Amino acid sequence: MKKQTKAKTTFGDWTANYYLFKDTKYNLTRDYYSDDCDSSTFFNWPKASMETTKVGDILEDLSDLSVSDDKFTISDKLWAGHKRRKQQHQQRGNGFGYSLYTPDDAYTNTISARYYKDGSEILIDQSKLEKNPRKLTPRECANLQGFPKEFIVNAVSNTQIYKQFGNSVCVSVIRVVAEQIYKTMKNTKAQLNQKAVKKELGEINLL
Repeated sequence: MKKQTKAKTTFGDWTANYYLFKDTKYNLTRDYYSDDCDSSTFFNWPKASMETTKVGDILEDLSDLSVSDDKFTISDKLWAGHKRRKQQHQQRGNGFGYSLYTPDDAYTNTISARYYKDGSEILIDQSKLEKNPRKLTPRECANLQGFPKEFIVNAVSNTQIYKQFGNSVCVSVIRVVAEQIYKTMKNTKAQLNQKAVKKELGEINLL
């Protein structure tokens, strides 16, 4: 059961009405802006740039990585397990299983917090090096998620950094969405101010 009350919120010098929905069952409060200002007339989702992308653009060159330093190529046992599970899923008629990509592919799957376990969402083909597929490096995960080059990726263990990037969002996407939200807030504030002025003028004319 929800109880609705009206309140106000302030962003700097911008005050707008919103409704409080009190969920009495779970004792939760949720905010929803009222119809006093139609911000949907201002907000437009950013359009994709439609730039040509390649997986190779985010990859590091690991061709000279020694066996002792290679922490990313998956073992024979894990690779066999991936192939076996994918075959089992195909027999059941679903699309679960590992995903293999080459540098020439246009995109990858979304990385998740479980990536550190077996890398199944994004495996990079290394058949030209006569190796099993490999996981992305922490730096490649940062590149995939749009983090800047100077972002530090070795402050914690690989397990933790894989979890963090898997729980992260794509920085470049959030940037353009945030810019549009900021523009919307400015335009909405102007609309609210115009309504306030018109209301005040209307009251003056009535005198």
